[in-house]
Amino acid sequence: MEKREALGGVCLNEGCIPSKALLDSSELFHLARHRFAGHGIEVVPPTLNLGRMMARKDDVVKKLTDGIAFLFKKNKIRSFPGSARLLGADADGVHRVEVEGAAAPVLGRKVLVATGSAAVQLPALPFDGDSVVSAREALCFGEVPEHLLVVGGGYIGLELGSVWLRLGAQVTVVEMLPRLIAGSDGQVADALMRSLKKQGMRFMMGAKVAGVEKREGKLQARVELEGGVQEIACDKVLVAVGRAPLTEGLDLEKLGVRLEKGRVQVDADYLTSVPGIYAIGDLTAGPMLAHKAMEEGAVCVERMHDEPSQVDYGCVPGVCYTWPEAASVGKTEEALKEEGISYKAGKYNFAGNGRARCMDETEGFVKVLAESEGGRLLGVHIIGPRASDMIAEAVTVMSFGGSGEDIALTIHAHPTLSEAFKEAALDLDKRAIHA
Repeated sequence: MEKREALGGVCLNEGCIPSKALLDSSELFHLARHRFAGHGIEVVPPTLNLGRMMARKDDVVKKLTDGIAFLFKKNKIRSFPGSARLLGADADGVHRVEVEGAAAPVLGRKVLVATGSAAVQLPALPFDGDSVVSAREALCFGEVPEHLLVVGGGYIGLELGSVWLRLGAQVTVVEMLPRLIAGSDGQVADALMRSLKKQGMRFMMGAKVAGVEKREGKLQARVELEGGVQEIACDKVLVAVGRAPLTEGLDLEKLGVRLEKGRVQVDADYLTSVPGIYAIGDLTAGPMLAHKAMEEGAVCVERMHDEPSQVDYGCVPGVCYTWPEAASVGKTEEALKEEGISYKAGKYNFAGNGRARCMDETEGFVKVLAESEGGRLLGVHIIGPRASDMIAEAVTVMSFGGSGEDIALTIHAHPTLSEAFKEAALDLDKRAIHA
């Protein structure tokens, strides 16, 4: 059952895919305006056709949602459009699910709930769909705002802030915490802020937006920070302070499904407290990431068929698709210190990497953390070009319980960005060759 017109959930319709489509388009526009000349490519200053850019984004989404519909048909999966509500099970344990517009409830012994999450709305900044918006509306602006105020310095705020910054907007990020991307490696967060500042993004850290009102056609946001209150004039306010599990209307609690702090409680099989009802993804504990949810979906169904599948939650990568990109997996240095785990660190800057030099993308570094004794990989943190792709090697090595030495002994093609990973691994024992 799916209440959207198109399959694919938040990720495909209003999250990962449309945002990455706009990130890529806006990056090309930025390169054409500011970087092509350095490569010997002289062009008339490019102009923005925002409508065409948005149409391309929509076409990318449609092709992928149509692809899911094709897979449903190919695999003989029946879909029911409309909102669903769980009615409970009969004496034989068969669950009934009411679907809006359906003539009768849909029956099944097993019900997998994967409704995802929705943007958190702040009491002082209620969404109005136009001036104060969530990520969904920020992906569809009809024109480039003169000044975009972003509330929240996490993945979503920084990515969408980057899109509109590249397209010509002034962007100010207001974050309550002292640094960006909560829970990330401190050196990565600091390097990302420096880079975004150089690009023109402004930051107000340790601050919060207490409210906003419209005066003379402009929004006036009241920002509370140390030392008092400051008013900021802007055109749009993007609230990106997190997401909350989407359980409204399902009647889960009426059926006895146990929730804790809004998250559905499940066991190792993703079974809830009610027999026959399962839950995965943003509804359950852990990071709200599409790849985590997809993995849980596959493992959940495999376990229904008595296969011993499991998700390795210590190896779930996270990526911030700004430029430079920031990607990580495993423990941060701060977490290792807090937990009293003995470790060693290796680091290598992209400035020394041949391929990065050829690309003119030398910002950032690879940081590798490993056990002091034995060298087992504990965490990898990358900020730099194509970090989102490079992190996969780290996830693979960690998934197999590999060590920094395993990476150091692996031949990496030359010249590639991934050589920086090998050098960082060599640096664990101060054996880096090109540093």
